[in-house]
Amino acid sequence: MKKLITEEDVKAIEKQGSNVLIKTENCIVTPLALDRIRQSKIIIVEKSSSDINQTQNANLPTIKRIAIGSDHTGFKVKNFLLKYLSDKGYKLKDFGTFDEKSCDYPDYAKLVAESVSLGENDFGILIDATGIPSAITANKIKTIRAATCYSSYSAKSSRLHNNSNVLVIGAKSLGEETIKEIVDDYFSTDFEGGRHQKRLDKISEIESK
Repeated sequence: MKKLITEEDVKAIEKQGSNVLIKTENCIVTPLALDRIRQSKIIIVEKSSSDINQTQNANLPTIKRIAIGSDHTGFKVKNFLLKYLSDKGYKLKDFGTFDEKSCDYPDYAKLVAESVSLGENDFGILIDATGIPSAITANKIKTIRAATCYSSYSAKSSRLHNNSNVLVIGAKSLGEETIKEIVDDYFSTDFEGGRHQKRLDKISEIESK
């Protein structure tokens, strides 16, 4: 099976301070990733899979780290997403809750948001009944841009235009297939930057006051 190298993977290499991308015969570089590679002047080194040792593999695209949490109403959806995303190769950290006993959503929203804010995880996912209260809570943490998404369009837009780093889902508002589409589109969409960054900078200014 061919492995896609995306723009997000190239950004991860930049964050590591590297300017080299190791590409094997099993890798396909997406057009957006190629544009980013040219822009960042990253060097593509083609190697045979058998020649790549552990040190060289450090330059390959990194897997997204995701913090996930829910209240009791989102417990079943959280468990479903843990398996769904794990099967796709994401690294997940489960912050609870761990059963369906009634609990308080701010406790878990805070844990997930702080984990992303501190850089321990790249993204967060929060689940409650509607997706609204957990988003309100998470957005109290500096640098967090939590977005309640209810469709593929809102998921893509929250990443493309708002550089959202926490996805919030309403367990009682959406079906399983819709949730799959939202999650897939959210994590496969990159921030567009440009005029949108200027607007995010204004949000940061408000946040700092």
